[in-house]
Amino acid sequence: MSQLSAAIVLAAGEGKRMHSSTPKVLHPVCGVPLLGHVLSTVSHLSPAQTTVVIGHGKVRVQNYLTSEFKNVHTAIQEKQNGTGHAVQTALASMKEFKGLVLIISGDTPLISPESLKDLIKVAHQNKAAVLTAILDNPDGYGRVVRNGENVTKIVEDKDASASEKLIQEINTGVYIFDVQSLNETIKNLNSKNSQNELYLTDVVELMTKNNINVGIVKCEDSTEALGVNDRAQLATSQQIMQQRINEHWMQKGVTMRNPDSVVIDITAEFEQDVFIDSNCHLLGNTRIAKGVQIGPDTMLKDCVVGENSHLLRTTANDAKIGANAEIGPYTYLRPGTILEDGTKAGAYVEIKNSVIGKGSKVPHLSYVGDATIGEGTNIGAATVFVNYDGEKKHHTVVGDNVRIGSDTMLVAPVTIGDGAYTAAGSVITEDVPSGALGVERTKQRNIAGWVERKRANSKSADSARRAQRNK
Repeated sequence: MSQLSAAIVLAAGEGKRMHSSTPKVLHPVCGVPLLGHVLSTVSHLSPAQTTVVIGHGKVRVQNYLTSEFKNVHTAIQEKQNGTGHAVQTALASMKEFKGLVLIISGDTPLISPESLKDLIKVAHQNKAAVLTAILDNPDGYGRVVRNGENVTKIVEDKDASASEKLIQEINTGVYIFDVQSLNETIKNLNSKNSQNELYLTDVVELMTKNNINVGIVKCEDSTEALGVNDRAQLATSQQIMQQRINEHWMQKGVTMRNPDSVVIDITAEFEQDVFIDSNCHLLGNTRIAKGVQIGPDTMLKDCVVGENSHLLRTTANDAKIGANAEIGPYTYLRPGTILEDGTKAGAYVEIKNSVIGKGSKVPHLSYVGDATIGEGTNIGAATVFVNYDGEKKHHTVVGDNVRIGSDTMLVAPVTIGDGAYTAAGSVITEDVPSGALGVERTKQRNIAGWVERKRANSKSADSARRAQRNK
């Protein structure tokens, strides 16, 4: 069997039913746009050339392709005049070739490489083949009219008769044609239909009339056929793909307490013996090492987590977490955060653009921004790294084995030397040398009788008077 010579991906439609300023094919499913899923599947077939037909939102679609699929070419369908016209546009822009050409819609993210490989085999036997599926509710899909193992015609839903609408075998919009037969046939299309467009489906009927057999491959899993035309169908595709992803990782040694509540992008990766609790979102290029426990109620995007770390009710974006770290609850790790091995970032801690050294702890109620913290250091509760002067961000350096007292303000730029301490409640504006204690606070004054004079009718004043009488 020869290699697939070319692939054409149809991605020019507006997608009116999406009611969106975003081109339909750029709407994401499990972290990747619809078009990206289709192109990734097509790449398993190694076509000699791939052309994407673009039109509506062409600049944004082209930018996506340039960023993610550099070897893919584009053809612009300036006026969306149907799928047949889109294929005509693609063929006119492509290098001449012989052999088989795959045609697939850019909004069918669930199609598998295995189904496409089966389609190639049947196309070699017949010079043409169409991928079909059986749906309980085929409304909205083109119906496949058969003659035994071959297709007689495909009727679009809007043009189907009452009897044809009863057919449950639908057209998935995926075809493979011998390009010579396709070129000879597609030029004879006309727009005599309910939408006044050139239908690619009409190629099938024209071929059968010319004694060219069009074979059929029926999807074993009918969900592969589901396209996306509105937000509800987008959500359905998301649910199906999410189930596939979660089942894949569970087969690889990941435990999920409640898989239906776990959201994992297709680009995330896990090692074995990871435990994911309920209501967790693991997005983007997140990488989780073995033995990590995540959640509940944790969201990680583009994060790396080292072995045996625990994350509880944590939100993190573009952060790197070392091995044996303890994170959460209610911790927010912003881009540029690096937590080395054995670190702790505890309850209501926010960290951004900072490196926390091995074994150091920020246990609770603190903000760390634009800082470098050494090894074995403890940051007391309610400490704030005051990094912004209203115009610029400044950096704070805290050395090894430092003890920052609770409610300390570190006003950047400032350096706290190795082994230094700061006293609780201090506002540190100058460097603290290694081994020194930094203290900045005035002597306490108690103003006797202030409550009686200033708040005479308050409950506080009543309590104070009772305390005086009970002495």
